[in-house]
Amino acid sequence: MSKEIGIIDADLLDNGTRHPNLALMKISGYQKELGNNVTLLEDYFAIPRYDEVYLSRVFDFTKVPIDPKDYPNLHIGGTGYFWMDAEDLPHEIEHHMPDYHLYDEYVGKQIARGIKAQTYSDYMDYSIGFTTRGCFRKCPFCVNQKYDHVFRHSPVKEFFDPSRKHIYLWDDQFFGFPRWQEVIDELEETGRRFQFRQGLDVRLMTEEKSRRLARVKYHGDYIFAFDHISDTPQVRKGLEIWRRYSDKSTKLYVLSGFESQGAEEIASIFERIRILMEYQCLPYIMRHEYYNQSPYKGMFITLARWCNQPNFLKKKSFRQFCEANGLHSSAYRYMSQFEHDHPDIARKYFDIRFDRRGGQ
Repeated sequence: MSKEIGIIDADLLDNGTRHPNLALMKISGYQKELGNNVTLLEDYFAIPRYDEVYLSRVFDFTKVPIDPKDYPNLHIGGTGYFWMDAEDLPHEIEHHMPDYHLYDEYVGKQIARGIKAQTYSDYMDYSIGFTTRGCFRKCPFCVNQKYDHVFRHSPVKEFFDPSRKHIYLWDDQFFGFPRWQEVIDELEETGRRFQFRQGLDVRLMTEEKSRRLARVKYHGDYIFAFDHISDTPQVRKGLEIWRRYSDKSTKLYVLSGFESQGAEEIASIFERIRILMEYQCLPYIMRHEYYNQSPYKGMFITLARWCNQPNFLKKKSFRQFCEANGLHSSAYRYMSQFEHDHPDIARKYFDIRFDRRGGQ
């Protein structure tokens, strides 16, 4: 006799998310193979009506308005609950083809409400998976500290759906895998464009990696990371190699607000932006939740608004962006206050421009 299985994507129900939950899609695929009926739940009220319910959240700040202990049929998981101690899925589920139709009804409703279909591209257009797992960096802000090396997790065919236009990968430290070329071969065999969403480690860039990566059918921006100003020599070296082989759109995640929340962190962000402008790379500000503790919280927000929209970054300096928002805007107010408090930092960075490779 088939069971009634409920699935709850807590991140989706809280503030929404542009990314489907891969673990939940694998659980759904496995349960459907067993002959069970699977439903993506859009609230928490129906939990008692199901034989089993699987609830996952990726972020620990995602609000879940129930106490899981009150529901004996409820299974919880994800880094939002267990951080780096989250258990692996059972092998038969972890290596199951994801159910790419789990979110179909939900997405259809949102599009019918008038939300642009492009908002849900990740749900509709991509095969999603990990080809490798693990990382040796042990970055304190990262949940990926369970392993101290990079290993092969799954072949591409394990999660590749030929009906989908593209592939994106959640690999944590792909360039740290010694046989990375084999994975690229598999990806190219699909004939689909692909992208590493977590970002590749530019500090591990080599001539061979640059040459190969520049030739593949890539989808969207190439993504790397520039998390620490202390990594500047390695990041410069990697980008110099990369730019010898590719002039394609390249983005680097810029972690902000983690190491500190004061003016020195704002200066560090600006310096990393300036360096990336030299290489015509797009900075993408990734605000750690600690930024909320900063007396310059508004600057973190305004920097992200400027940088994370390339049309602004490419055409205006930070000062010009704030001025364009209006003299009575919050952006202009945050900029003016910071300039008043730290004129030396403002003088050095507020007028740098992308089209002048970080010059003024």
